[in-house]
Amino acid sequence: MAPKKSSVPNGYVEDLSKGKMLRFEDSLPKLPVPTLQETAQKYLKSLHPLLSKTEFEASTKAVEDFVRPGGKGEELQKRLVAKREDPNVKNWIIDWWNEAAYLGYRDPVVPYVSYFYSHRDDRKRRDPSKRAAAITTASLEFKKQVDTGELEPEYMRKAPIAMSSYEYMFNCCRIPATPSDYPQKYDFNDHKYIVVIRKNQFFKVLHEVDGKQLNTSELEQQFRKIYEKAEEKGPALGVLTSQHRDAWTYARDRLINSSSLNKASLEAIEAASFIVCLDDASPVTLEERSNQYWHGDGQNRWFDKPLQFIVNDNGTAGFQGEHSMMDGTPTHRLNDTANMLIFTNALDFDNPSVRSNLPEPQALRWELKQETFDDIEAAQKHFDRQFADHDLRVQAYQGYGKGLIKKFKCSPDAYVQLLIQLAYRKMYGVNRPTYESAATRKFQLGRTETCRTVSDESVAWTTAMEESNLATDECVKLFRSALDAHVKYIADASDGKGVDRHLFGLKKCLKEGEPTPEIYNDPALTYSSKWYISSSQLSSEYFNGYGWSQVIDEGWGIAYMINENSLQFNIVSKHLGTDRMSFYLNEAASDMRDLMMTTLESPKPKL
Repeated sequence: MAPKKSSVPNGYVEDLSKGKMLRFEDSLPKLPVPTLQETAQKYLKSLHPLLSKTEFEASTKAVEDFVRPGGKGEELQKRLVAKREDPNVKNWIIDWWNEAAYLGYRDPVVPYVSYFYSHRDDRKRRDPSKRAAAITTASLEFKKQVDTGELEPEYMRKAPIAMSSYEYMFNCCRIPATPSDYPQKYDFNDHKYIVVIRKNQFFKVLHEVDGKQLNTSELEQQFRKIYEKAEEKGPALGVLTSQHRDAWTYARDRLINSSSLNKASLEAIEAASFIVCLDDASPVTLEERSNQYWHGDGQNRWFDKPLQFIVNDNGTAGFQGEHSMMDGTPTHRLNDTANMLIFTNALDFDNPSVRSNLPEPQALRWELKQETFDDIEAAQKHFDRQFADHDLRVQAYQGYGKGLIKKFKCSPDAYVQLLIQLAYRKMYGVNRPTYESAATRKFQLGRTETCRTVSDESVAWTTAMEESNLATDECVKLFRSALDAHVKYIADASDGKGVDRHLFGLKKCLKEGEPTPEIYNDPALTYSSKWYISSSQLSSEYFNGYGWSQVIDEGWGIAYMINENSLQFNIVSKHLGTDRMSFYLNEAASDMRDLMMTTLESPKPKL
């Protein structure tokens, strides 16, 4: 009998004692530390299009001094490599990064650490109870696979990638604390329930009774009961989670110290499998939906939970995620899978049987003192000020999508990144530092690295498109060159060989009292990592929106989806002219199509 062919990818070892989902985890490679020379060269290349000749010369001098033989960079590199080689360290950056970028970050999680997806309409379920029940059923199916470890890992180019962050998906919560927040994970075996919020009232709904999961009809009945029970609005406790992290820490402590009942209700929310928000709203347009899922009015939410499904009175639905321990790709998979199960009717959503012994939804109780009412009022004012400063627009471009882009023989992601560069150039006349997220999940505990989008090649192409009368074929040549530069950088970044995380890691290796090398005092480092555009792509045929905030006051948050026949941009800024940016993105998409159509062969006439 011929031996069975192994399905294990080359170089990976399966450890099935960890379950199917985590079976490759220990054989994933460790995140590399690039060489000093690699980073120096790439860093200077990324600075060149952003600086004047004099500024670039000063930066070159600082870099050369840092990496010279026997210099400070060499010493810091040795320390960083030693940390990577430590057998007890799976990923040299993870603790530093989670702390610096997320848990130690004190600005509010909404809008700065949260993000949203807007789900496609479900014509079969316009009734919000039906919609909420179907989403809950499909999400519990996914949860079951995560809890049991049976979920198949994700793959990148046929190689498995890190699934460790899935631990923070269900029965988990970010807990506010000073000086730094922390993630709290609860045992799923002891917390088989969801929390449903309606009109600021919180209800605990068991999703398993007598060892059997509630079916969709049973869940629907529970949601209907909550709509009936929650007639009046309760105090907007959820808005406390939208506060500055220190203010929320103190408010939470006051809430807990004033009553053991409050402590129990808080823990019930934090330990829940996930949250379903039944919103008292009926958004219609893409902008209305995006604003609702991104933040709403700050109420009827618990922004510290990694998973919140939002269902509106008109049956529209979406999702909001909290970013600290888990990037968008795992929750994208959850939402995409749940919608796929619903839209293809892959589960038994139509079983009409309802058990007579199901416990009623249990309202969580609170004993609130005046100090908490004052905290709620302060949080609401802070929230209202925060979002009065933000604008959001959706550019749903229907001219073409990845189908045509692939005919142009272009990477769809690189193509859209250059489209964003062209739109920015049209609006401002210059190109400025731009961030695109690159996944490093091929490594143990991998998260992200920065792709620096602006290059000499992208600037040359946008300049040619906007300011010169170059022949079309020359513009195409410059465009291809810019595409190649982008594809190379993002490939390097995904391989753990970007610039930003390495420079961050080297700086973290400085010991107390040691002088800071000049490279870190150089204004060019600050400027080149000031993200005037923060961008990222997640695409699903089941979504009609996806987005988050800008990261600096003078900047833009541009989230985009590349579907087969359409492109969609969620555009956020602090009153910088989102209507204009939306117009320029549309114009840039059309300009690029016109340019690249010249590269396609004309169809031959039929004889």
